[in-house]
Amino acid sequence: TCHQPRVLLQVVKRFTPETNPIRTLLSGQFEQAKNKLSTLKKDPGNEVKLKIYALFKQATQGPCNTPKPGMLDFVNKAKWDAWKSLGSISEEEARQQYCDLIGSLVEAEGGSSAQVAAQPAGSETTFKTLLVTTEDNITTIKLNRPDKKNAITTDMYNEIVAALEQAAKDDSVITVFTGAGDFYCSGNDLNNFTKIPEGGVQDMARRAGDLLRTYVKAYIDFPKPLVAVVNGPAVGISVTVLGLFDLVYATDGATFHTPFSQLGQSAEGCSSYTFPKIMGTAKASEMLLFNKKLTAVQACELGLVTEVFPDSSFQSEVWTRLRAYAKLPPNSLALSKQLIRSMEKERLYAVNDAEVERLIERWTSDECFNAIMSFFQGKAKL
Repeated sequence: TCHQPRVLLQVVKRFTPETNPIRTLLSGQFEQAKNKLSTLKKDPGNEVKLKIYALFKQATQGPCNTPKPGMLDFVNKAKWDAWKSLGSISEEEARQQYCDLIGSLVEAEGGSSAQVAAQPAGSETTFKTLLVTTEDNITTIKLNRPDKKNAITTDMYNEIVAALEQAAKDDSVITVFTGAGDFYCSGNDLNNFTKIPEGGVQDMARRAGDLLRTYVKAYIDFPKPLVAVVNGPAVGISVTVLGLFDLVYATDGATFHTPFSQLGQSAEGCSSYTFPKIMGTAKASEMLLFNKKLTAVQACELGLVTEVFPDSSFQSEVWTRLRAYAKLPPNSLALSKQLIRSMEKERLYAVNDAEVERLIERWTSDECFNAIMSFFQGKAKL
C-alpha cells in the first residue's frame, strides 16, 4: 500500500537513481495512487483537490518555479499558492504524501486498494495489454507488450477498440497512441494465424475480418484529434492506420514497413486509399506492393509523418508540444476535425469493407498459408 514507513525516504539517497530500489518502489506506488484518484466517487472538495494538485506538481517537477499568476487569475493563483506552500520538500516526500492522501480518500469511501490499483487512470476498464492514462487533458493509449515488440494479438485488438471508445467519451482534449519499450508496434502477432478454431480456416478468416473491420472503423469514427507518437519501428497495421491519424510524430530512429506481399496478404487500415492520396501512387505502391521500408525522414518527406525529432529529445519535445495543444478549446478542435474528415468518412467505410473482404480471401489462400509458414521457418533457422 501507499502507507510505507517514513524510514524509506531516509534510505533513498544511499542509491543512485538507476539502482535505487526505494525510488522504484515509490514510483510504482505513485502510479497506483494516480490510478486510484480516478476511481473516487465523491468530490473531496476544493481544498483537498488543491493539495492533490500541489503534491502532484511537486512530485513530478520539484519545487514551484513558475511565475505567480495575476491577482485576477483566481484559479491558477490558487493552484500556484498551493504548490508554492510546499516549499522545498523533495520529490520523494511529495510522492509519499500524495500516496498517503489518495489512500486515505479511498479508504474513507470504503474502497479496496487492491481493486483500485488495477484500474488505469482516467478509465473505466481494466486493460491487460495496454496502459491507458489521462493527464493534462491528454488520454494516452500505450501498447504494452514490449517483450513482444508490441505485436497485436486478438485480445489486444479488442482492447484498443474499447480504449478508443472510452477516450472518445472522456474529458480529454486529444488522444495519443505510443508504444512501450523500443518498438512502436511490430504489427500483427503472427501467432494469430496459427490458432485454427473448430470451424476451420474459413471461420477463422471471417472472424478476423469482422474484428479488423471494427478495429479500423474505430479510428475512422474517432471524434477527437488523434496523435501517433512513434517511438520506434512500426510494422504492418500500425503503419497503415497512420493515414487515419491527425498528427504523426516520430523519433529519427523509427522505421515504417508494410510487408504484406511478403506474407501473401494485402493492404488494410484504409491504406489502399490513404497512402496513394498522401504520397502518390508510385511511392505508395513501393510500400504496399513491394515491401519498401521507410526511414522516419523518408516517411516525413512523403507526408506520412508530420515531423521527425532527434531520439535524444523526442519525448520532451513532443510532449511539451502536445500539452500545449491540449489547452486549446476542445469543441473547436473536435468540430474542425469533423469538417476536415467528414467528407471522406463514407469513402473510408467502403475502402475498409473492400480491404477486409480481400484479406479474408487472402487468409484462406494456399499462397498466404505458404508465405506465413515460410516466415516461421525462416525465424526458426535464425
